[in-house]
Amino acid sequence: MTGRPTNELLQQLSTNDFELLAPHLQSVDLAANHILHHAGDSIGVVHFPCGPAFVSFAVPVEDDREVESLLVGSEGAVGLPSGRGPSLAHARIVVKVGGTVLRLPLRALEQAQQRSASLQDLFARYAACQLAQLLQTAACNAAHSIEQRAAKWIIAAQEHIGGEEIPLTHEQLAGMLGVSRSYASRVIQTLKARRILATRRGAILILDGPALQASACACNGAVKKHFSEVLGRP
Repeated sequence: MTGRPTNELLQQLSTNDFELLAPHLQSVDLAANHILHHAGDSIGVVHFPCGPAFVSFAVPVEDDREVESLLVGSEGAVGLPSGRGPSLAHARIVVKVGGTVLRLPLRALEQAQQRSASLQDLFARYAACQLAQLLQTAACNAAHSIEQRAAKWIIAAQEHIGGEEIPLTHEQLAGMLGVSRSYASRVIQTLKARRILATRRGAILILDGPALQASACACNGAVKKHFSEVLGRP
């Protein structure tokens, strides 16, 4: 790979740092619901979503349920090590919206980081941002209503996709919120009655963006502010 992909983390690399990674990057097209890792899997590959593609982290809880804890799109990467030793997935990591994803062997990244302090620094700062995002989600799940969280997740999905039509089913939204499908459907119906959202088969349409923002909590804004301060970009 010679040209810069549409992944902001890779775009932020210096020319020399990108050239350390470019020979090892493999571009693949993945469909929605493709599972990158199951909880407990050993991680040997880092994934960089490009364009509108994004993936989610679904953390298992009791009763065979899962709760979404993180969305990662073209602003970042999935599978970065959190420290020394084996890198294990704590969540089921699944493609939420399909598209192009770049694969990089973890070993190739580790070798490149040994050769470049600036490369190591950038990925360390991004890992810190991702941790902050996880902490914000934990606080959000404890403090905010289902409607606020639903609006937050829909806005986050819209920002990754860049359009008003979100390819998100009621069942997928329920998984993101950690509630039953019927509960998620009632929340959507409430937002539809207020003419904030509309639905079509397999998708949610945003009719009134400002009203949706007003219905959401401020967690997305807090995360974006932290990304800007730590990484020096929006």
